[in-house]
Amino acid sequence: MNDLERRYFRLLRAYPADYRRARGAEIVGTYLDLAALDQRWPAPADAADLVRGGLRQRLRTAGVTDLIPGVRLAGLLALVTASALAGVWGTAELHPPPAEWGVPHVGPFVSLGVVAWAAWLLAAVVIAVAPSRVARRAITFALVLTIALPPVAAALDTLRPPLMVLLPQVVLGLLGLALPDRPSRAIRLAPALSALLAVLATQFLVGLDPTFMYYGDTMEVFLPTVGGLLLVVGALLAMGLALGGDTRGGWALVTLLTPAGFLAVPGLADNFGAAQGAVTFAELAVTAVAVALAGPAVLFLTVLLRSRRASTPQPSTQPCPTCGARA
Repeated sequence: MNDLERRYFRLLRAYPADYRRARGAEIVGTYLDLAALDQRWPAPADAADLVRGGLRQRLRTAGVTDLIPGVRLAGLLALVTASALAGVWGTAELHPPPAEWGVPHVGPFVSLGVVAWAAWLLAAVVIAVAPSRVARRAITFALVLTIALPPVAAALDTLRPPLMVLLPQVVLGLLGLALPDRPSRAIRLAPALSALLAVLATQFLVGLDPTFMYYGDTMEVFLPTVGGLLLVVGALLAMGLALGGDTRGGWALVTLLTPAGFLAVPGLADNFGAAQGAVTFAELAVTAVAVALAGPAVLFLTVLLRSRRASTPQPSTQPCPTCGARA
């Protein structure tokens, strides 16, 4: 066994043990036949394909094959939310406080965050016009810029958006990478339309009140409200799909608990933190860690309960063929 074959077999551990014993040699043999003569490492596309295939097979074995479609649906809702928030923050960035207020800002913008919000708005446009492969690259680019904002702003000694604004945007973007491979036209247009509506609405609000920006106390209400609306939409979608026997909506709702929880961090920290005074960074950090643990834990427990339910033998509803004869 050469190095390439050994590495393919390591990747094959993504599959259940029974499946590996039955078809492992066949799968690895196929990849080896397609490999170049001097190839020593599995191609990244092959590695990703093996991991995805193993995950699907494990979910199939556990009886939760509808989890991935549900996560993809949650990814679409996350992208719509992230695009709308980028429209809100990007528009607010264009309205720095008046100079007489003495509040620092970055040139004609409120902060350095305008770069990240522009990347998210660009990603919404790319999703609408480009294949999913290109769209995921645009989302990844926006994610990298968003994650890089705190250290870059610190190095340049300039303003940036608050962490309680950046963190949920990153979580929404990570979930948005689960965008379907071949989305319909309506799905592809949804993030761009939500961003456009958010830009128009925010421009109207800023026109009425120049103080509408994410450094105000209103963010402790605005972000949890967005998280609540996300869960409401997810719940309505789950109920509508369930009427037709489609369980994707239920999985999407459970998956959305994590990004909705991060959006609600300011409100949760305010409710469970100190009784008096402003919410501290420590309270926000503890609340964010709790949400990061609780959301995935609920999803894992739901998968576990569903798999146990699927593996439990159900009583037969067929009539007994010999009961009449014995009578």
